[in-house]
Amino acid sequence: MLKVRLLGSGSGGNCTLVSSGDCHILIDCGLNARRISHGLREAGIRPDHLSGILISHEHRDHIAGLPVFLKSAPVPVFLSPGTAAGTALNGTEAPAEHFQVGQPFAIGPLEVIPFAVSHDAVDPCGFIIRCRGVQLAHVTDLGCMTELVRQRIRQSHCLVIESNHDEEMLKIGPYPWPLKQRVLSRVGHLSNRDLGRFLAEDFDGAAATIVLAHLSRKNNHPEIARQNVRDALAERASARADAFEIIVADQDRPTPLITID
Repeated sequence: MLKVRLLGSGSGGNCTLVSSGDCHILIDCGLNARRISHGLREAGIRPDHLSGILISHEHRDHIAGLPVFLKSAPVPVFLSPGTAAGTALNGTEAPAEHFQVGQPFAIGPLEVIPFAVSHDAVDPCGFIIRCRGVQLAHVTDLGCMTELVRQRIRQSHCLVIESNHDEEMLKIGPYPWPLKQRVLSRVGHLSNRDLGRFLAEDFDGAAATIVLAHLSRKNNHPEIARQNVRDALAERASARADAFEIIVADQDRPTPLITID
């Protein structure tokens, strides 16, 4: 069994809690340390009892809270050497454990498989988390659905995936044109439309729960993103759209607890 809760997700900070029994890990640490600690205590977890923190890449909204959090809870941090080069751990006592993207490793009972994604960071990755026959796929900050991503997330029972922006909202929105180009590029962020195309055409249907993450506040809306997924799932001949639970993650509050068994 896996238990999953996104403590917050968006351009202002990202952090996901994944638990199995007494093993608890965070995926990214982009929220402020006080909010992360509060979220852990609400779940009945002491921050210093974490088994580790996975870092997907070095952008601020995924690591901003890390230095302060580690000063009070020096738990192991797992990241690739490329990501480590851009992540400040100075002044903390936390051990850094380097992984190679594409190579599985274990944290307690959890098997972790980092896989490469297309994003404008040094060595960005998504994660597959497996435990006792269940699988979570966690993939945000990707400009496109590469064949590797499509293959890696197959057979996942829960899918946490980016639905960053509505393309029309982005094009007419307040961002300067260079930033719009970056977001729309193959190393930017995944649009509602691209996620919908994947769900309609290539999704294997294994994930009963789909969590939409990293929504833009200025270039998206939760109900637009949710309806896009509903419409895409309705195009599938193999399953009813209402057979899937769709959760939209929020920047300012945690998602409900998701149990995968």
